[in-house]
Parts: sequence; C-alpha cells; structure tokens
Amino acid sequence: MFAVAVTIKVVDGRMEDFLPMMLNHAAASLGEAGCVQFDVCTDPEHVDEVFLYEVYMDRAAFDAHTETPHYAAFRLGTKALIKELDGQRFSQVVR
Repeated sequence: MFAVAVTIKVVDGRMEDFLPMMLNHAAASLGEAGCVQFDVCTDPEHVDEVFLYEVYMDRAAFDAHTETPHYAAFRLGTKALIKELDGQRFSQVVR
C-alpha cells in the first residue's frame, strides 16, 4: 500500500469554491483501479483547512493518479484557491 496525507489551507473565504472541486476530484479518484481510499475531511475549528487521506495499491498507482485528466483539471482549477499545501507520503512497512 501507498498512502498520502495532505493538509490544504484554502484562501480565506474561498472554501465554498474549493470544496465542490475537491469532492469531485475525490470521487473521480475512487474510480481509478489503484485507488483504495480517498477521504476528504474538514474541522469546524479550522474553517479554511481540508485534510486528505488517500490510499493506493502501490506507488505506481499513485503515480498513475497524478497523470489523469481529472487530476490536472483539479490542480488547474484550484491553483488560485490554495494558500498552502503540506503533503506526506507513506509506504507500507513489510515485516
């Protein structure tokens, strides 16, 4: 498995513009063969922040995700709405 955790700080007052695009992107991602989970989370105490938790079968599936047309459209459509983005990537530890 390959997991991605991302915190996005949305430009103040622009969450109503950002969130529908984020949810559409998540739904399209879940339709990909290698995407196992794509959660979009918010916290009422941080109204301009979104947390994403994505799980893919492997790194190759994530890399394929970043090459999809819906990924490119999301990045372009939300570019002016994102103030800050902090992401981490994790691979499963095999014993």
